[in-house]
Amino acid sequence: MNVVRILGLTATVAIAAAACSGTASTTPATSAAAGASSAPAASGNTSGAASAYTPPTDAGAAKGKTIAIISKGEQHQFWQAVKKGALDEASKLGVTATYQGPATESEVDKQLTMLQTALSSNPAAVCFAALDSKAAGDLLNQAKAANIPVVGFDSGVDSDIPVTTVATDNIAAAGVEADKLAGLIGDSGKVAVIVHDQTSQTGITRRDGFVNQMKAKHPNIQVVDVQYGAGDPVKSADIAKAIMTANPDVKGFFGANEGSIKGILNALKETGNENKIVAVGYDSGQQQLDAINSGVEAGAITQNPVGIGAKCVDAAVDAINGKTLPKNIDTGFYWFDKTNINDPEIQAVLYK
Repeated sequence: MNVVRILGLTATVAIAAAACSGTASTTPATSAAAGASSAPAASGNTSGAASAYTPPTDAGAAKGKTIAIISKGEQHQFWQAVKKGALDEASKLGVTATYQGPATESEVDKQLTMLQTALSSNPAAVCFAALDSKAAGDLLNQAKAANIPVVGFDSGVDSDIPVTTVATDNIAAAGVEADKLAGLIGDSGKVAVIVHDQTSQTGITRRDGFVNQMKAKHPNIQVVDVQYGAGDPVKSADIAKAIMTANPDVKGFFGANEGSIKGILNALKETGNENKIVAVGYDSGQQQLDAINSGVEAGAITQNPVGIGAKCVDAAVDAINGKTLPKNIDTGFYWFDKTNINDPEIQAVLYK
């Protein structure tokens, strides 16, 4: 197998329904995210390794202190996996963690209110996954003035205030998606993209990573549309159906998060285009796992959600203790499809 192992988790971290084991804190290997060829096979493993960041083994002076964690939302199982990783790690290290996020990933104002409230309680550190990379500037300045270290996770901000950002290399991962989709449709034809938003770093980098890779490596493929569905499966399905109506010869879709690809899969089913139009996605969840196993979805990028949650707590503990952190902590990714979905390395980072 051409697998680069994502370290930092053991194979027992796999999430099944509401239960999974705890996270490990082994030191990950150093490697750049895997590059993708211009003529990829339709199957096989492509992955990016995690950063060489050594997490703390105990809380030290941070023991008993509170870390406030503000996520992007609660509507997807991805965020429940991140939450589990964060709270399990906090418990292991002996710190207190609070975790909240808005009901949907479109509620920027509500998320900012949550951040303001968290800062008002004077936590020892804050972990923040921004819905809008620019909107939290004033609150980040408030955190800095109060000497509250901020750790970005999943989605960064346009600011140098965060001491580090714990996230997937989304440009590299979306480039892999582009290469895989190109290989699956014969490296020519029309494709479309549905993204969760155009304000968060995850939305921007996944969109640009995919589109730019197509332009650079696959000149015979036309990206006919890029639309934004707010991570809402219903809205994303309506968008996908509209794209198919406007482009009846579209050959493929890329859904840039769990809600986006769920909407695409629903639209393909409702229009009778399952197994006719190729779909590739992001993250996991039961609907995607079923679709990949059945062949309706060609494959997806899986992140390391439990690891993202754990590492944001690790970084916050290190920041409280005065440790200098790298600018970014890359938590790695895998491409998975029905040929490797049951591999231990893949199972360790999937959630249902």
